[in-house]
Amino acid sequence: MWAITRGGFNQKFFNLPKNLSRPLMATSNLIRVSSPSYSTSSPNHAPFKRVGTHNGSFHCDEALGCFMIRLTDKFSNSEIIRTRDPKVLEGLDAVLDVGGVYDPNHDRYDHHQKGFEEVFGHGFNTKLSSAGLVYKHFGKEIIAKELQLGEDHPDVHRLFLAIYKSFMEAIDAIDNGINQFDTDKPPKYVNNTHISSRVGRLNLDWTDPDQSPEKENEAFQRAMALAGSEFLESVRFHARSWLPARSIVMECIAERFDIDPSGEIMVLKRFCPWKLHLFELEAELKVEPLIKYVLYGDERGKQWRVQAVAASPDSFESRKPLPAQWRGLRDDELSKETRISGCVFVHMSGFIGGNQTYEGALVMARTALKM
Repeated sequence: MWAITRGGFNQKFFNLPKNLSRPLMATSNLIRVSSPSYSTSSPNHAPFKRVGTHNGSFHCDEALGCFMIRLTDKFSNSEIIRTRDPKVLEGLDAVLDVGGVYDPNHDRYDHHQKGFEEVFGHGFNTKLSSAGLVYKHFGKEIIAKELQLGEDHPDVHRLFLAIYKSFMEAIDAIDNGINQFDTDKPPKYVNNTHISSRVGRLNLDWTDPDQSPEKENEAFQRAMALAGSEFLESVRFHARSWLPARSIVMECIAERFDIDPSGEIMVLKRFCPWKLHLFELEAELKVEPLIKYVLYGDERGKQWRVQAVAASPDSFESRKPLPAQWRGLRDDELSKETRISGCVFVHMSGFIGGNQTYEGALVMARTALKM
């Protein structure tokens, strides 16, 4: 599709290419690019709509917002126009991260204006960026398409919240300058590996001799592709891995009293990512007492693990670490100390141990509970 002639504030039209390695075709005033071919499908019979965002330096939020909005039925494969010209913005079908207006009824999704305090809700209180606004209003539609379910399905709602928590909220917070921790102390290390930093590095370098709008728009395309691909990876991970794991953990929590009368030992029937699910489900189901140890099979070593549950999702401390006198011991020495046959190891921190059999691992957990 051909862009309009550049003028004024150097506004440009473009679409994501089918093949990101394919070079863009451009003249001094015109850009021609192709449409995407993502699995999240949308009707293609409607005329292309036009979605605006600002030109100049870009951030992760508008790059991701532009990517996501093009996955919806309403804005399927829409053209992206990068400009700050109010007259141009006024005539567009949607505007993201520029314009000073948040009005979802007219598809205006800026967050820079005075008085803007919109949050995602559902217990989340981080102020939204343009990406968060698009996700708030269109996220369920995108997720429902990937799951091939209706937007009102409970699994769609679960993923809608989980993806915001694990992926979207950090983008909102970083763009709005919100610290991750309530402290005035400087961080102990710098983290420039997150998606917002990586998108930011796609901006034109000041040493690049070509600072043209064409070059800038090519960089923005790459930013959309990077942010969008990781967003879709998150959606697919949650659909294919996170959601089935949640069901497994829920079943195992329900059966914990069959494992031990204390209710503080849980056995995973099948290994899966369980830690975040456990914390969320304990709160949701009001589990009492809290689970202290999780047992699961190690298929590679044909052994069993007994893992102490962390005090919180981000903590390195355990609710009840394995006993101090066991830590750092292995094999026969550990079995002699514990008086439990088949012991393999206990980590120096006491957060995990191993036994050759399920029965041995269960005895280790039961014994640790009493110490």
